[in-house]
Amino acid sequence: MATGRGIVSMSEAKQTVYVQLLNEGTTVYRPTLALDLGHGSYRLLATDKYDPTDEEWEFPPGSIIKCEIRTLSDGPALVAVSTK
Repeated sequence: MATGRGIVSMSEAKQTVYVQLLNEGTTVYRPTLALDLGHGSYRLLATDKYDPTDEEWEFPPGSIIKCEIRTLSDGPALVAVSTK
């Protein structure tokens, strides 16, 4: 579990989650990691090269989100759909 100091226990599993990019002219998703907080909630993590001036994520890193399995061009994927 995350603590006030940002320490994460080994019990929190990381999942690949796809976040929609806004203002791209077409529907585009960015894969990133998220911590599985349980009960269908995840905390988004930034990619190594995350730059908010270059990409506008629908939900920014650090957001607590809910996900759904959706079919993307490469098949089924865990997609961020709302904030908790």
